[in-house]
Amino acid sequence: MKAGPPDMPELPEVETIRRDLEARVLGRHITGVVIAPETGKPVPVLKGIDEASFREGVAGARIEGVERRGKYLALRLDTRLLLIVHLRMTGALLRRTADAPPDRFLRAVLKLDDGSELRFTDIRKFGGLWLAEDYSDVTTALGPEPLSEGFTVEGLTVALAGRKAPVKSIILDQRRIAGIGNIYADEACFAAAIDPRRLGAKVTEAEIEALHAAVREVLLRGVESRGASFRDYQDANGKQGNMQMYVKVFRRTGKPCYTCETPIERVKVGGRSTHFCPTCQR
Repeated sequence: MKAGPPDMPELPEVETIRRDLEARVLGRHITGVVIAPETGKPVPVLKGIDEASFREGVAGARIEGVERRGKYLALRLDTRLLLIVHLRMTGALLRRTADAPPDRFLRAVLKLDDGSELRFTDIRKFGGLWLAEDYSDVTTALGPEPLSEGFTVEGLTVALAGRKAPVKSIILDQRRIAGIGNIYADEACFAAAIDPRRLGAKVTEAEIEALHAAVREVLLRGVESRGASFRDYQDANGKQGNMQMYVKVFRRTGKPCYTCETPIERVKVGGRSTHFCPTCQR
């Protein structure tokens, strides 16, 4: 599949990394920190904190939990702080042995007491690390987790009711639902047979139920496939996911719909490239 522009890792990709790390770093102590130097510039990988304070805050801390909130990944430390990671478009958090070959675009390294390392790499330098007491210190209020009981048909109905914004834009709004990005928004709209350009206020009760189920369905499929690697995404072991092999519309412009064979179309919705079947999605 031809690579397109990088896409920000979404819930399935970040959840895959979380699960990988939870199985390997829980209970480990952080013994050292290495920040890639940026001569004459602030350290771009660290957000809202200087390097000395970051080192002081994490060195010696024990990792008591590996969490995810929306697209954010966090190591919960025994100091009651969260080491929060956002991969943005091209970031990766890789678990390596200390003698593993150097990784390209390395921005930061957390050394662990079992001799392994957590390496944060980022081609475009949009991602970052925070040290915070709570997610609210880093991000604005996030909506419910779509794979949790907090994501309900009733809540989705409220999010769409009376809205003159496109359905896709509404489900991409992290304040409404946490963790959905471009890939899974397109796939959910297709699975629900809804044109992504349709205004929220025009979605029927039956369609809202279908969309609710579709969001959960495509995200679960993404997690089971260990995420989508259209270009830059890697799991914590440096391996690609498989979801790109199973998408129905995303980046399939001009290819026949698997259901009706109509060519998949690509338009802009809310400034985002959007893929849909003009026959199956109304």
